[in-house]
Amino acid sequence: MTLQTPQPPPSALRAVLGALDSETALRQPAAAALRHPTGPLLPAHPLAVHVLTGGRPELPAARRTGWRFLIKDGAEVAAAAEVVQSAEGHTFSHFTAGPYLDSTVRALREAWQLTQTSRTRQQPRLLTFPGQYATALWLHSPDGDPAADLLIPLAPAPLGVTAHRACPAAELLPLLARAPLARPLLLGSS
Repeated sequence: MTLQTPQPPPSALRAVLGALDSETALRQPAAAALRHPTGPLLPAHPLAVHVLTGGRPELPAARRTGWRFLIKDGAEVAAAAEVVQSAEGHTFSHFTAGPYLDSTVRALREAWQLTQTSRTRQQPRLLTFPGQYATALWLHSPDGDPAADLLIPLAPAPLGVTAHRACPAAELLPLLARAPLARPLLLGSS
């Protein structure tokens, strides 16, 4: 079967388009690549963002917080825009830049290749693990078989987790639960 990308709600797309037209939003440091585009800036590859927290992470406990769109400047991905659910539908949250952009594009390519040989339908989602500073492309089986769900960890991945290696969610989630919690580095500490 094929990878089935769900359509984002219209309010999510409107929030991203509004941010791309907002001088205030484009002043964010992560939006630097968007300030002087070489072509039209277009939101692409919408992914529902799910967050998983807690000591025993299980996919049914992941809550959807919004959507992330890759922002293309011509053929290149220049940034990502995230929107969060709000009372009005969706509200622009922030732009992101950095290694997760290229890693997301690579994981989506890997997902397309995986689904070409699979009999199971898969929906791509973004799954974040705030305590481990980890993110994965979640290939969710909408047919309800949790054993068919796969995770592709994005780079950089936590210690003990191999980035860009698709794993059954049931194998990777316990590994992430045992991974040492990432701690922010404080300047002047050793």
